[in-house]
Amino acid sequence: MSKKRNSPWLWIPSLCAAEEIPMAVVMYVALIMLMQFGASELMASFYVAMLFFPWVMKSYLYNMVRRSGSFKRNLHVVESLLFLCLMGVAVYISEAKVKVYLLFLQLLLLSCLCAWHELLSRLYYSRVLSPHQQPLFMNTKMFSSQMVLVVTYGLLIIVAGFFEVFFRSYQKAWAMESSLVAGGFLLLLVLNVIFLPSPRINDPYRPETLTHTVRKELHVLSRIQHKPHVFTVLLSLFLLLLPQSLMFNTRVFFLFASADEGGLGCSVQDVGFAQGTIGVLAFSFGITLGHYLCQKHGERPLFWPTAIVLTLSPLSYMLMAHHPQPDQMLLLCCTTFFAQFCFGFGLTACRSFVVYISEQRYRYTTNLLYVPLVASLMIVPMAMSGWVCQTLGYPLFFTLTACLAPVAWLVVAVSKTNELLLKMESKNE
Repeated sequence: MSKKRNSPWLWIPSLCAAEEIPMAVVMYVALIMLMQFGASELMASFYVAMLFFPWVMKSYLYNMVRRSGSFKRNLHVVESLLFLCLMGVAVYISEAKVKVYLLFLQLLLLSCLCAWHELLSRLYYSRVLSPHQQPLFMNTKMFSSQMVLVVTYGLLIIVAGFFEVFFRSYQKAWAMESSLVAGGFLLLLVLNVIFLPSPRINDPYRPETLTHTVRKELHVLSRIQHKPHVFTVLLSLFLLLLPQSLMFNTRVFFLFASADEGGLGCSVQDVGFAQGTIGVLAFSFGITLGHYLCQKHGERPLFWPTAIVLTLSPLSYMLMAHHPQPDQMLLLCCTTFFAQFCFGFGLTACRSFVVYISEQRYRYTTNLLYVPLVASLMIVPMAMSGWVCQTLGYPLFFTLTACLAPVAWLVVAVSKTNELLLKMESKNE
């Protein structure tokens, strides 16, 4: 009975759900929440970019988390803190007056806990399953994470829109929404207490100071700095990700903006379905297809196709901005699907950059969007995107993002970054 209760088919989905639900709140739902509570496009894009900061700093905490041991117990502790933080957001939102910067600080704390939980989950997964078991359940882990994200992101926004109509108050709507999320997460916490087995390997506790951890990370960074042509590789990766970084928040602004402001004037439910459900489903499908093709054919033949596909998604938003169709929900879903599929599938091209620059540290990271290297390159353009969009207007802004794609291809081709990556990959093999 104990073996059935501790079966990976049971605890992997519940652990992935506990990882993805608060992450969806931080990375996607937070933008809409901040906008509805009064944040301008400029400040909303800045706040959401800062929510990525804990993921940039995640590698500095890795050694401390790994050396602490007791991953099962620490997972329960962090999940308890996540529940309290989600309840704290719900209680604060229900107050009469909500200050945006205080809401942002609570979401930032939630983001820090999510990054900590992701590290613990990865380490716990590697301790519970033997090396020959991990590939067997890798697809289960990926499928569970992506399906939870698809359901959570879209459902959260759609339900928030329904509550807004029902209560005729966005504040009561988000308070009820946050309470339901906290209640659902409490259920996952209970399930993880019941189902999570004890790790095969329990590392003894070996305390490590933050100063020591930072020194080790700086030593790694100094080694990376002396790699040949590392700054050229970083520039190439930055330019490939630049259109997506600029669009990460502004595509949501465009959907919500009224027709007079150049947007589509979508409701919360429309955004939840198109961006939250169809968009995230397309993104997950793109990542899965890219991962499958890499396993089947290798990364080398896929580099240029995926690098080109990665930068095609701005074309759909450029067409929507120049020829808005506010009442065509099917067209909106189709263009959103195309844009997000290109983003997910194209991230396959980033794997070679990540492996080259960070060596073995992130080689087996599945979700390429959240590795510290990629997040650190995206955070500044994300923070500035609201100001750039306000200055240029939606048609010109999305035209600019579409025109940045050929620039990235030209830099990668002229600098021979691709050849360098392939040469280093062959050397590592």
